[in-house]
Amino acid sequence: MRAVIQRAKDASVTVNGEVSGQIDDGLVVLLGVTHEDTEEDATYLVNKITNLRIFEDEQEKMNLSLKDVGGKVLSISQFTLYGDCKKGRRPNFMAAAKPEIAAKLYERFNELVTEAGVAVEKGVFGEMMDVRLNNVGPVTLILDSNER
Repeated sequence: MRAVIQRAKDASVTVNGEVSGQIDDGLVVLLGVTHEDTEEDATYLVNKITNLRIFEDEQEKMNLSLKDVGGKVLSISQFTLYGDCKKGRRPNFMAAAKPEIAAKLYERFNELVTEAGVAVEKGVFGEMMDVRLNNVGPVTLILDSNER
């Protein structure tokens, strides 16, 4: 399971002209699922994301976590995180899990974030989405549950 996380001052996702998720002060999480991923991978990423110290304290040092600052998560499924661009000019998405598998793990990821005490707003799985984000820092990190 792969996640791109971006620290956001505010962010939203719109599907078919309607806002499906919106946050102030938190993290935008773009989440990709591959074939071998399990709930264990989701649990690992949720623990990492909710406790990662990437928010600034009073001394402007990154010492605070999402939980510490009471931030929210805007979670967006993104199979293109498993796009392979090594050959040719068109990405190969064979490493991305089939939609029926990915959707279940994406929803479980969101449930685990909520169980960790963090509010979650979401995009709509499998839909074309417009994502708006005001990245603070900018802070952008990539996490992969296979690289523990």
